[in-house]
Amino acid sequence: MGQKQRVDQQPGFILHTHPYRETSLIVELFSRDLGRLALVAKGARRPMSALRGVLLAYQPLLVDWSGGGEVKTLVRAEWQGGQPMLQGRALLCGYYLNELLMRFLPREDPHPDLYASYADAVGLLPRTDRFEPLLRRFELQLLEQMGYGVPLTHEAGSDRAVAPQTDYHYIIERGPVPAGQADEGAPRISGTTLLDMAAGRFESALTLAQSKSLLRHLIGHHLGGQALQSRRMFKELQSL
Repeated sequence: MGQKQRVDQQPGFILHTHPYRETSLIVELFSRDLGRLALVAKGARRPMSALRGVLLAYQPLLVDWSGGGEVKTLVRAEWQGGQPMLQGRALLCGYYLNELLMRFLPREDPHPDLYASYADAVGLLPRTDRFEPLLRRFELQLLEQMGYGVPLTHEAGSDRAVAPQTDYHYIIERGPVPAGQADEGAPRISGTTLLDMAAGRFESALTLAQSKSLLRHLIGHHLGGQALQSRRMFKELQSL
């Protein structure tokens, strides 16, 4: 049993909710200073509950909770405003970001820099139609914050800088190796793409395509090959 605590006015975003008993919800919250937590929102599904219209994903909240166990008790949530509701592709991208956080973030492990990156990404989703660069930047930040470094600027095990005109194979947990010096099954990626990724540039079609393939490979590896529900939804919608 953890030490009892009361936390007030903590910035956070809801990642997921599911019904609990007849009228309540279990809320998965990504908080700025205390990481991901599970909160029980008692009576939140009742028609007259003050929480009913507030506990929405992708919306900035200030949250109060209490308790010391694995699941704490939500006391109050206040909407901070300023964020349009996500629709269409922006909504699917938000679902993908939330699923990544649910899969990667351990409970009560603070990551304020990742929180800031998430808040920025969610804030941009309804205001852009260029979703791919936003997703790639967040995926890189997530992997780095989780301790899965993604070397991009130097060849694996060497001080040699990545050359823009050279093709590489990317070895997980090592980095880029010149093509022909590694297992052909490793992702192949150009030096230009690696350097673009390191600089946060996702303008060219080649960089967008290769970075997506590489980051999908890395994320799949670190998730132990588990499939992401959001990717299945993307594929189903594209087929329609």
